[in-house]
Amino acid sequence: MSLENNIQKFNQIISGTQAKLVAVSKTKPEALLQEAYNFGVRIFGENKAQELARKYENLPKDIEWHMIGHLQTNKVKYIAPFVSLIHAVDSLKLLKEINKQALKNNRTINCLIQVYIANEDTKFGLSESEVLELINSEELSSLENIKIVGLMGMATNTDNLEQVRMEFKSLKTLFDKLRTEPLPSNIALKEISMGMSGDYQIAIEEGSTLIRVGSAIFGERNYNI
Repeated sequence: MSLENNIQKFNQIISGTQAKLVAVSKTKPEALLQEAYNFGVRIFGENKAQELARKYENLPKDIEWHMIGHLQTNKVKYIAPFVSLIHAVDSLKLLKEINKQALKNNRTINCLIQVYIANEDTKFGLSESEVLELINSEELSSLENIKIVGLMGMATNTDNLEQVRMEFKSLKTLFDKLRTEPLPSNIALKEISMGMSGDYQIAIEEGSTLIRVGSAIFGERNYNI
């Protein structure tokens, strides 16, 4: 299928649901992103800060840029002036640095806490108890230039779809639980980022508001442009 057809397919999939499409454009050339933009895509996800900053400079300014990869504290400065949402926040140390760089740029940066829901050692994220400890900490409530707007999780890379569904359910359960509790003023939970090219349908069924889709839109290889 063509890029345009792939985008139309996902627009139909998310139509009438709570989900929005994050087009995962890491390693893809700017010309391909521009083409996707021309077909109506407005949210792009990157996993390397410097690549994200370069693409921001060269592409239309109404694009909503999401940092979806593991972010090192020393790379926050590259994206702080413009990033719309940082998905994979997994430590108070990183939140402090995002807050520091957001303050320098006179803005508030939206963040998602990454929760460890998979049965894989290679995945990052906090346990449920660590999430509760973080959001109840005095240090977090003092960070005035960040806003925690939701949770993010990655399911196990497995053919066992029931396992994937249970992992997504666990994230949604935690999300719903947290929303019933008194939270600091810099936390307003509204987004759940879960679901990628291989499991987005299950994620949408389980309540995802942001699906991160790369290969199912752009293909496994770069298009010849």
